[in-house]
Amino acid sequence: MELRHAHESDLPRIVEIYNASIASRRSTADTEPVTVASRLEWFQAHRPARRPLLVHEEDNQIVGWISFEDFYGRPAYRHTAELSIYLAPESQGKQLGTKMVQAALALAPELGLSTLVGYVFSHNLPSLKLLLSCGFTEWGCLPDVAEMDDKEYSVSILGKRLHEGNPR
Repeated sequence: MELRHAHESDLPRIVEIYNASIASRRSTADTEPVTVASRLEWFQAHRPARRPLLVHEEDNQIVGWISFEDFYGRPAYRHTAELSIYLAPESQGKQLGTKMVQAALALAPELGLSTLVGYVFSHNLPSLKLLLSCGFTEWGCLPDVAEMDDKEYSVSILGKRLHEGNPR
């Protein structure tokens, strides 16, 4: 699986893929489309050597992206990152997500990571299945913490330890 670091010129397509997920109410708590300008600071916070934003291309078109983000923003959590993955609608259900997560797992030790976490809406069965199939386990649930369209939704917390003990 070939992933490459995202370039700022990729941001419109990254945002397009993200926005395509909003209507389903399964993948993000955003309820309205975001703009490229509103995601610029988020994009710039990703650093290839520490918390990369990676894209996968097919036929010279980005069809998915995966990002590593700081967990909770405190120094003691520096070896833990939150993993997020988004696929273009036409690329879903083709095992691409599995390949991308596996590539991210292989990269994680180079980033100094020992733990990865994912926050997934509890009704998002495809994403739960994806992470569980890649060795993540359910670590907790935040019941009814999101409200969209007058409905409440729970969030499952999944995690994966990459190795036991101190990573250094």
